[in-house]
Amino acid sequence: MPVLSPTTGLHELLALLTSTLHPDANQKEDLVFLKEVFSERSLGFLMKIHERLRLYQRQSPTPVLHSASCLAEDVVDELQAGALAGDERELFLLLTAPHVKAVLAVHDTVAQKNFDPVLPPVPEDLDDELEEESVKIVRLVKNKEPLGATIRRDDMTGAVVVARIMRGGAADRSGLVHVGDELREVNGNLIIHKRPDEISQLLSQSQGSITLKIIPAIKEEDNLNESKVYLRSLFDYIPFEDKATPCQEAGLPFQRGDILQVVSQDDQTWWQAKRVGDSNLRAGLIPSRQFQEKRLRHRMKTGTFQGSKSPSAPPYDQTSEREDCDSEAGSSGQHIAGLRRSFRLSRKDRQGSGETRPPDEFEFQIYEEVTLYQQRPTDQRRLVVLIGSLGARINELKQRVIAENPHRYGVAVPHTTRARKSHEKEGVEYHFISKQAFDADIQNNKFIEYGEYKENQYGTSLESIRCVLARNKLCLVDVQPEALKILRTAEFKPYVIFVRPRISETLLRRSASTSPGRADSGHITDEDLQEMRHSAEQMDQQYGHLVDRVHVKEDLASACMELRNILERLDREPHWVPVNWVRS
Repeated sequence: MPVLSPTTGLHELLALLTSTLHPDANQKEDLVFLKEVFSERSLGFLMKIHERLRLYQRQSPTPVLHSASCLAEDVVDELQAGALAGDERELFLLLTAPHVKAVLAVHDTVAQKNFDPVLPPVPEDLDDELEEESVKIVRLVKNKEPLGATIRRDDMTGAVVVARIMRGGAADRSGLVHVGDELREVNGNLIIHKRPDEISQLLSQSQGSITLKIIPAIKEEDNLNESKVYLRSLFDYIPFEDKATPCQEAGLPFQRGDILQVVSQDDQTWWQAKRVGDSNLRAGLIPSRQFQEKRLRHRMKTGTFQGSKSPSAPPYDQTSEREDCDSEAGSSGQHIAGLRRSFRLSRKDRQGSGETRPPDEFEFQIYEEVTLYQQRPTDQRRLVVLIGSLGARINELKQRVIAENPHRYGVAVPHTTRARKSHEKEGVEYHFISKQAFDADIQNNKFIEYGEYKENQYGTSLESIRCVLARNKLCLVDVQPEALKILRTAEFKPYVIFVRPRISETLLRRSASTSPGRADSGHITDEDLQEMRHSAEQMDQQYGHLVDRVHVKEDLASACMELRNILERLDREPHWVPVNWVRS
């Protein structure tokens, strides 16, 4: 006889019993029949269901009290009848607090409900053609949310099959529906002769309990653990403008800068993802990196690519199999900033904003893998990089913030080839070096940016930034956005703030009401305002995907206060950074 343990289940007992039955020529037919019955897979499945139900009964939690709210009200009445002091007063305040009363009310609502599993009735008559097939009756509870599955018609067999299960949706959470399952009935309605869009409409209109008759796929989809890959989107995506998506209703719209959690990459063309911070549990479809790159390369090849901003709509009509779903402080910085309009950056690898890069040098802005980074006390402080559009006057903003707290904030001391003035000190206002040394530093790529003004050269070096960070100060630099190519490294982990002036319609009308041409001293013209707006839009289009925070500057006082608040929170709050900044 088989050896049993206290934890042996009924289906395990039958399996052990079956293993001991070895009929031979001398044994009776009843023993042979018994072995065949116990060896049936269907009986084994029934026994497993039986054991699961028994386990549920043993582990099912039961409430101690069904009316906690009434008990709390009785206690409050008793407390009010007498004088309150110490613990009694604290208990009274606790039980009369709105959020505690709400919690108790929710408890009572849950306690009075029956959560025992309800099995659907077994159909009395099955189609003759299904007799030899394994039929599964699935009952799902669906409210206003979509079912979270797409369907298509198989070209070979004509059957309606489940094409895709959206992670986190009602179908996925049930664990009862899988890719490849053949759908036969919806709420008792035969759908074998219906079009997929008619079936999708039938599913979307159904509320509450939905009963599906399904023929399971030969190999069911594995329940994979949810992925922990996070991406920062570098382009805008609108599914309803994308003709290539297999199901527009299942698409996930997102904007540049959104953080996406990719939960499935099973499909090489369409990934499933969720927006971080979105309350919707169901994942949506997004184009994969490979597919989006392929589309952009095609667009470049046909000459229809429009700049660095990736298009949301597909660049060409793609023939794809359609799926249907139910819808639903020093003066140093001042010198550099003041010179910016007078010199051009001269790095060899710099590309002008008006130049067209060859296709083989183009870096597609699609997704950037990121992770949540929390700075530790032992970590080097992050570099703060300020970039600004025309009229932002970021150097003035930076200098004022540093002057208010020079012990916490520091500025990188620039290099120059001009002669030192009598009041200047080496390493305070500038590092004074010869022209030969300056040219050598250029050749050795020691500057993040440099230029010439009145036949003298000026530049900000990487080493000057390292000196500020080595003193455990928060280093603030204001640079041209091209310098981000050099500064975005794991060493500096830069936090990039884009400062742009507020250009309101009121300001534009006020400017337009002034005399044509140059305005009075101290005022700006409408041409200046339009140029400022264009500068901000152009910088956002070219470099917005590298920005962590957009700071709209209305006046200097409020802008300084807001910048201080941003810097104060920088060390305390976690931020999304490129994953290669924190991987060893």
